Amino acid sequence: MTGRIEDRVALITGGASGIGREVARRFVTEGARVVLTDRNPELLAELAAELGDACRTETGDVTVEVDVERAVARAVTDFGKLDTAVNCAGFGGFAPIADHPVEEFRAIIDTCLTGVMISVKHEARAMVASGNGGAIVNIASINSRVASKGMSAYCCAKAGVEMLTKVAAMELGPDGIRVSAIGPGFVDTPLTAFSSAIPAVRDAYIAATPLGRAGAPDDIAAAALFLVSDDGRWVSGDTLFVDGASAHTGYPDLAKVASGG
Repeated sequence: MTGRIEDRVALITGGASGIGREVARRFVTEGARVVLTDRNPELLAELAAELGDACRTETGDVTVEVDVERAVARAVTDFGKLDTAVNCAGFGGFAPIADHPVEEFRAIIDTCLTGVMISVKHEARAMVASGNGGAIVNIASINSRVASKGMSAYCCAKAGVEMLTKVAAMELGPDGIRVSAIGPGFVDTPLTAFSSAIPAVRDAYIAATPLGRAGAPDDIAAAALFLVSDDGRWVSGDTLFVDGASAHTGYPDLAKVASGG
């Protein structure tokens, strides 16, 4: 522990698993107290037991505004403030546009984009009210800029997150609030567990990554720590791509790879 974010209070959405889980661990190690919100109460309880008194949890859905309000209020009530947030909640799907169920498309946009907007809205309100500024990090994706067949909803949502981040940085900068995004490449998380069932898909992702490996959740947590810490004090409105350079090589044709074509 180096105490890079000592005495900070962070809200982490999607905090029960994957990237959010590792962000929580890293932040507590570096001296922060955290409030985690997620739809999975069992995983939240498991992580809270690990992190101890530095952690509070709220079961909730980022698409439900009162759930987000409750999580923000928990930070202020239990820890006295909110000055840091990392918005990790999201999921994806796979379907060609011509066959894409509209409800699935809407669900992905609702969680991955509207959920981030709702989160930033209430995180920013708490930070503005405190008058002490803060830092917000939104998890985007290389798919905010790199298109992939069959992933129209996810690509559109993550492109929206990148633009939302820019607008929020412009609006909130005068209040001393920095807003940044991270664009992960292929990271081993429950969200990408489908690749374990089809090894060729995971191999294709890694083959398209110049650094030659999948990312780990802690790779993203390290970037989030930089952005919210004083080391990132002059960074706002930008997306930091943490992807092993994979954004520069093109995206695998997942349907073709999965079918062995």
